[in-house]
Amino acid sequence: MTLIKHGLTVGIERINDDFFLSLKAVGKLTHADYEVITPMIDSALASVKEPKMNVLADLTELEGWELRAAWDDLKIGLKHNNEFNKIALYGNRDWQKLGAKVGTWFISGEIKYFDNLPDAAAWLKTKD
Repeated sequence: MTLIKHGLTVGIERINDDFFLSLKAVGKLTHADYEVITPMIDSALASVKEPKMNVLADLTELEGWELRAAWDDLKIGLKHNNEFNKIALYGNRDWQKLGAKVGTWFISGEIKYFDNLPDAAAWLKTKD
């Protein structure tokens, strides 16, 4: 029997009306993974009138998405489009760099790709 590791580890921190979301994606993400994370994000943001969110996404162990999971990811981005301030994508694959560029088409905030975690975290802390 082969074990297939996949999923999302999520951390949400709130300071006043600002949110810091940390994500670690592992393996090939599924629709079931998004069924867990989506209500968490929706619930956290629902309590604030005009939330702003900074995101640090660690993609170093991400292998990709199932088709339905990719659709789920796009829906989260579109639903919370105006709530994203900055998204730092920390990865190690060329397709992840491309994903950061494509993401700018759907998200009103800034998205940057980093191959160094401290640089990604430092960028999120800089003032706009």
